[in-house]
Amino acid sequence: MIEINNLAFSYGPKTVLKNISMKVSEGNIYGLLGENGVGKTTLLTLLCGLKKPQEGTILVDGRNPFDRQPSLLSDQFYLPDEVTPVHAKAIDFAKEHGVFWPNFDLEKFEKILTEFEVEAQQRMDAMSAGQLKKAWISFALACNAKYYYLDEPTNGLDIPSKAQFRKAVTKYTAEDSTLIISTHQVRDLENIIDPIIILDNQAVLVNASMQEISEKLFFDYGTELHPGALYLEQTPGGCIQVYPNTTGEESKVNVEAFFNTVHAHKDLVNPLFNNPVNE
Repeated sequence: MIEINNLAFSYGPKTVLKNISMKVSEGNIYGLLGENGVGKTTLLTLLCGLKKPQEGTILVDGRNPFDRQPSLLSDQFYLPDEVTPVHAKAIDFAKEHGVFWPNFDLEKFEKILTEFEVEAQQRMDAMSAGQLKKAWISFALACNAKYYYLDEPTNGLDIPSKAQFRKAVTKYTAEDSTLIISTHQVRDLENIIDPIIILDNQAVLVNASMQEISEKLFFDYGTELHPGALYLEQTPGGCIQVYPNTTGEESKVNVEAFFNTVHAHKDLVNPLFNNPVNE
C-alpha cells in the first residue's frame, strides 16, 4: 500500500503540491488525471524516489522511496513521458538492465515486443518514437514489478498500438500489482483505469473507484435534457449529461465527462466523495 500524508513540493516560489494526503491500494490500475501544471509528473517522481518531499511523508509498504532501498527499487518501475533512445539493440538492453529487477522475464519481454510488432534485434536509437515507447513499455512490463508509475504512456502511440497497450497492461501485470497512470488521453485508457485520482491546484479533488462514482453521479446518454445536470456535452446522437444519482440506478461512467464535471463543480462534487479540497 502507498500512504501519502500532508505531502508538499515546490519549485522555488511555485508551489505544485500542498498538503496532499491519500492512500493507494494494491491490485488496482489508477488513472491520475489533472490539467497541465497541477503536479502529476511531480507526484510520480516523488513516489518512485527521484524527488524528496519538502514536507509530509510517502510510505510504500512502510518504506520511504527517497531512501532508495534496493528492495524497493527492484519492486517498482517509473516510465517517463519522454523515453531514452538507448544506443543498443532492444534485446541487448534488456539482457543488461533486466538484472536489476529480480523477477525480470526476458522471454516475456520478447513476447510483448512481438505483440507490439517491434523487432528485438533493432537498435533502440534507430526506432521511431512510437516503436521506442513500445520497447520501453515491453521492458517495464517484463520487470514484473509490484508498483508501476507510468507518465503519459500512450503518447506517441498510434491507434492500434494504444489498443495493444491496454491489452498488454491487463494481460502482463500481476493481480497484486499497482499501477498509477498519468494521462491526458482519457479515452485511450478509460476501459482499464479504476480508481480515478484527480489533482487540481495543489489538491486531491477525487480519489474514487468507478463504483463509487457511479453510486454518486448518474451518466445519462439520452436526448431529454435533465434540469439538474451538472455537466452537458452534445454528441451526434444526443448528449452526455451528468447529475447527482438520487435513485441508486447504475450507469456507465464516462471518465472525460466525470473529469469535466468535477472541474466545473468542485465545491459541489468533491464532498460527495468525502474528500474535502485541501486548504
